[in-house]
Amino acid sequence: MTPGTELELNEEQSRYLGSVMRVSAGDEVFLFDGKNGEFSAQVSSVGKKKASLIVHQKTKEFFKAEDIWLMFAPIKKDRTDFVIEKATELGVHKIIPTLTRYTISEKVRTDRFRAQVIEATEQSRRLDLPQVEEAQRLEHLLETWDASRHLFFMDETGRGTSAVSTFMQNKGAAALLIGPEGGFAEEELKRLRDCSFAKAVSLGPLILRAETAALSALSIWQAVNGNWNGEKYEKES
Repeated sequence: MTPGTELELNEEQSRYLGSVMRVSAGDEVFLFDGKNGEFSAQVSSVGKKKASLIVHQKTKEFFKAEDIWLMFAPIKKDRTDFVIEKATELGVHKIIPTLTRYTISEKVRTDRFRAQVIEATEQSRRLDLPQVEEAQRLEHLLETWDASRHLFFMDETGRGTSAVSTFMQNKGAAALLIGPEGGFAEEELKRLRDCSFAKAVSLGPLILRAETAALSALSIWQAVNGNWNGEKYEKES
């Protein structure tokens, strides 16, 4: 993407621009392509099935999210939507729907998740898209886990250590695992505790709803190891 380039949008993008964003010819918008940064552009034409833009200038250098994954057991539809949207805004790198013994719904629409990720990325002016993996069973994830990545699981039984201190003591690539509304089954907790790469984490004395736990854990990790501690986003070389 370079200044002066004219871009033709597809039908879906054109409809979103005109019907949802309600922009008109001459309006300014911001664009990103996931590798070159953010650019300002002027709408040259917009219709129901076709729209075109002219790229003006770069407004932000490219930066990518920290290497933090969110693994969570899908919950009720509206609350799962909320987790996907807010996790994207909070800078998650990868989302993995994780099926556990007490997962409420095993029918997971990852195509829907990906569409929500795109919308939340645009809304928050992120410059990279989080990856959304197909749903996987917890047992499979643990069997195939790369031990160089820390796995922090939220332990509502009270046996975990403080999230802040645990994250501070374990730097590097990480994943946060949030159980279902019914919590992890005993055999799942035992399996997790037996994994050398997994660490039990506590989010305090209260029992949090699954969506609250997911976003709280992600926020704490970002504050300790991510962008919120004052470091700049890593720029693409």
